[in-house]
Amino acid sequence: MTVKDYISDKDRFAKHLGIQLSEVSTGKAKAQMQIKEEHLNSVNIIHGGAVFTLADLTFAAASNSHGTVAVAINASISFMKSAEKGDVLYAEAFEVSINHKLASYTVQIKNSADELIASFQGMVYRKKESLI
Repeated sequence: MTVKDYISDKDRFAKHLGIQLSEVSTGKAKAQMQIKEEHLNSVNIIHGGAVFTLADLTFAAASNSHGTVAVAINASISFMKSAEKGDVLYAEAFEVSINHKLASYTVQIKNSADELIASFQGMVYRKKESLI
């Protein structure tokens, strides 16, 4: 089983939101989510929590791509632009730094017009145990 298959299968909340993990390579990951009615907030734009979850899953895939368990110890997000029902959001995570205990990642979330929706920064603690 690959890291991509493992995370796609085991992350029940991301699956519930319709997030699809499309690519995982060492220190990198890509995912997407089509915005549906259930992703909207009270003013009919995407809920910040849905955007955060898309970024968080992509961050998790990139940070666990080394095959050892990595758990978030810090995460923050900045929202740049709203998105509406029907659009597709794309997240791409990149490893910024890594050592035997900590690693840092940046995730960019863009819409189908390649406009920046949000920027996410996260740090993980790298455990010694194997992911799979």
